[in-house]
Amino acid sequence: MTDTALAQENARLKARLAETEAALADAVEAQRRLESIVSELRRETFGRKSEKLDPEQFNLPLEDVEIAQGLLEAAQEKARRALKGQGPAESGTPNRNRGHLPKHLPRVERIIEPETTLCPCGCGEMTRIGEDVSERLDVVPAQLRVLVTRRPKYACRRCSGAVVQAHAPEHVVPGGLPTEALIAQVMVAKFGDHLPFYRQAEIYARQGITLDRATLGNWVGRACFHLKPVVEHLRERLKGADRVFMDETRAPVLDPGRRRTKTGYFWAIVADDRGHGGAGPPIVMFHYAPGRGAAHAVRFLDGYRGQFVQCDGYDAYDKLTGVDRAEGPWTLVHCWTHARRRFVKRLEKDGSPIAEEALRQIAELYAIEKSVRGLSPEARLAARRDLSAPIIAAFRPWLKAQLSRIPRSSKLAEDIRYTLARWRGLTRFLEDGRLELDTNPVENQIRKIALTRKNALFAGHEVGAENWAMLASLIANCKMCDVDPVSYLAETLRAVLDGHPKSRIDELMPWNFAPASSLAA
Repeated sequence: MTDTALAQENARLKARLAETEAALADAVEAQRRLESIVSELRRETFGRKSEKLDPEQFNLPLEDVEIAQGLLEAAQEKARRALKGQGPAESGTPNRNRGHLPKHLPRVERIIEPETTLCPCGCGEMTRIGEDVSERLDVVPAQLRVLVTRRPKYACRRCSGAVVQAHAPEHVVPGGLPTEALIAQVMVAKFGDHLPFYRQAEIYARQGITLDRATLGNWVGRACFHLKPVVEHLRERLKGADRVFMDETRAPVLDPGRRRTKTGYFWAIVADDRGHGGAGPPIVMFHYAPGRGAAHAVRFLDGYRGQFVQCDGYDAYDKLTGVDRAEGPWTLVHCWTHARRRFVKRLEKDGSPIAEEALRQIAELYAIEKSVRGLSPEARLAARRDLSAPIIAAFRPWLKAQLSRIPRSSKLAEDIRYTLARWRGLTRFLEDGRLELDTNPVENQIRKIALTRKNALFAGHEVGAENWAMLASLIANCKMCDVDPVSYLAETLRAVLDGHPKSRIDELMPWNFAPASSLAA
C-alpha cells in the first residue's frame, strides 16, 4: 500500500473515531440528563416536605423523562451505527410498527428505488425478490374550509306565478359563520380537551381566521340551547339506575359585584354497571351548585329511583339516609379508596407499621375484587362471602385493638376512627353483588372537570357554570361509550335542527350513536 493510500486510510479511521466519540458523548450527556430528572422525581416522592415540588408542576418532569429517554435512545442508536460503520438509515432494527396502526387511516405509499438495478458484476438487470415495508404515523395539519351552500331558484317560463326553491336548513347561528361541526369542535376542545376559548382563538388566528372569545362563547351558548332536550333525557335515563355514585369538586365562579371569584361546586352523579356485567349504558351527569351542603345532594337526587348511593365519607351525604321517598331512604355505600388513602399518608409520613398492615389487608380485598370484576352479581357476592368476609371479620377487631394502643390525639388514631365510623357503609358490598368497593367510577369522571377548571381558572358566572356542567356531561358520556364527541355533537345538533321527533329522542343518546358518512350543510 502506498504512502498516499496509508494516509487516506489513516484519515478515514480518525474521522470515524471522532464520529464515534461524539456519538458516545451525546449518549453520556443524555443519560446524565435522564438521571437528573429521575433524581428530582425521587426527591418529590420520598424527600422531605420542604424539598418537594409544587404538585401542579409534578407532570412536567414526567414529560421531561420521556423527552430525555428519547434523546438517550437516539444518541445510543447513533453511537451503535458509528461503531458498526453503518449509514444513518442502516440501523438494522426490525420494523415493529407495521400492522399496529388503525386500518381505517388512509395510506399514502412511496417507493424508494435503488440508484441502479444493474448487477455490479455486469450481468445486466437484477430481478426484484421482495421488499421491506414500514408504516409511520403522519399528520396533515387541521384545515379550515368554507362550506358554500347554493339554493337554485326555478320558475316556469309559461307563467310568472310559480317560483320553487329549497328551504334553507336551520343552523345553530342563523346566517353566521360556523357549521355545526365547527361548533362541536370548539365545545370539545374546551370541555373535553381543557383548551380555553382564548387559546383556541390563537390557534384559529394562525390560519388567518379572527375569532374572539366572545364569538366562540356565543356559538357554544346557542348550541347549549338546542342540546337541552338531549341532556334532559340523559338525566331521566340516569334516574332509573339501581345504584349511583356521587362526588363533588370545587368550581370557582366570577362574582362581578365583588370583583373576585366565589366558590361553587360541580356535583357528579354516575351510573356504571360494567363492574357486574350490567346491560345498561354507563351514564354521567354533572350539576352546578353554589354550595356543598346536603340540600344540594338531596335536590340533585330528587326523582332517582334506586336504593344505593356510593360516596365518600363527607358528612353531608349522611343526610340522604333521612330523606322521605316513596322508594325508602337512601342507603349509603362508603369508599375503601378514601380509607386507604389515609393509611397511605401515615405510612409515607410516619412509616407506621400499623398503617402498613392495614394497607395489606385492604390490598387483599382489592385482589379479590379484581378476580370477580365483570362477573354476575350472584357470582361476585358468592366470592365475597367466601373470601372477603373473613378478612372483614378479622379487620375490624384488629383496628379497634390498634386504636387502644396508640395516642388518641395522633393522626393514625384519627384515621382508624374515620374507618370504624363508616364501617357499615364500607362493608355493604358483602350484601349485594352490584355494589363496588370504591367510588372510582365517579372520581375518574370528576377529575376531567378539575382539569378544565385548572386551565379555564373560573366560570364567568353561574349560568356559564351550568352550561359548563351540561356540555361536560355530554362529552363525558361520549367518552364512556367510546364515541367520538365531535362527531356526536355535530350530528346531534344537525338532527335537532332538522326536527328530530322528541318521541324518538333516545336515538340521540351517545350509546345509540352511529356516525353518518357526511353532514348536511
